Amino acid sequence: MKALVTGGGGFLGKAIVARLIARGNEVISFSRGDYPELCRLGAEVVGGDIADAGAVVSVAKGCDVVFHVAARVGIWGPYREYYSTNVKGTGNVIEACRAHRIRRLVYTSSPSVVFCGADMEGMDESVTYPGTYHAHYPKTKAMAERMVLKADGEELATVALRPHLIWGPGDNSLIPRLIDRGKSGRLIKVGYGPHLVDCVYIDNAAEAHLLASDRLAPGSSIAGKAYFISQGVPIDIGELMDRIIGTAGLPPIRRTIPPGVVYAAGWLMESLYAVLGIRKEPPMTRFLAKQLSTAHWFDISAAKRDLGYSPSVSIEQGLLRLQESFK
Repeated sequence: MKALVTGGGGFLGKAIVARLIARGNEVISFSRGDYPELCRLGAEVVGGDIADAGAVVSVAKGCDVVFHVAARVGIWGPYREYYSTNVKGTGNVIEACRAHRIRRLVYTSSPSVVFCGADMEGMDESVTYPGTYHAHYPKTKAMAERMVLKADGEELATVALRPHLIWGPGDNSLIPRLIDRGKSGRLIKVGYGPHLVDCVYIDNAAEAHLLASDRLAPGSSIAGKAYFISQGVPIDIGELMDRIIGTAGLPPIRRTIPPGVVYAAGWLMESLYAVLGIRKEPPMTRFLAKQLSTAHWFDISAAKRDLGYSPSVSIEQGLLRLQESFK
């Protein structure tokens, strides 16, 4: 099998590339930057912009399956940048699949596409998209997910996976930011009660993508569907942050702030940054405030039943591996 992994240089993309190569598949990684570590693994690394339709069509030639992982992530920035990568880029991937008669497309989505800003506990894939979003990322990811699922048909089978809060060794985004803020005393907990959320260890998230690819085909039971992917064991967001920074030898978070105060601060910072034209991400936004102050965990029974998914690495095992990586 020859696989194209868009965003192969990212945290999840690299994990997918490594697993594909380990089982003998030929892999092309398509990302903006240069990633020599992927070359050392045995992947063909091609640089380019996912928003460039010609580049995407060219790199997809000869592939049997596409893992579309590339995305503009974050909670701040111009809408056009999110739209260009997440929506236009996804459209380019779909068209490339059609142009080369590639029959399988596995899309990396996010549970934030259905996040309504209130507690969401134990919901399954029947939950609908909300009417409004507090950030460009979930809005554009929802637009892209709809495109992918709508593209499913007799010639191209598509599936969308929704992993939440991916963490583990090698993460160059979430964990470094937590540790940096923890060292400077800028981490806070929002609200005084537990807020259970989903998370998923990197190995489990990558394995879910390969399981989906193996079961995907036009007309198959998983084609045209979305699946939540997590550890299957919700954990309090404050406890998770404490345990992650604890692997780096940092003490637990001491400051707790009421949700209303944090949400107001997020609204104020967004307004100020927008007026001043500041591109740097604000310390707090409305979307982040809601993520930190609500419960949002989902039923993964469908992924277990249809994909054969079962998290092989527990939270405890993952934390031990993370701690070892810091040594």
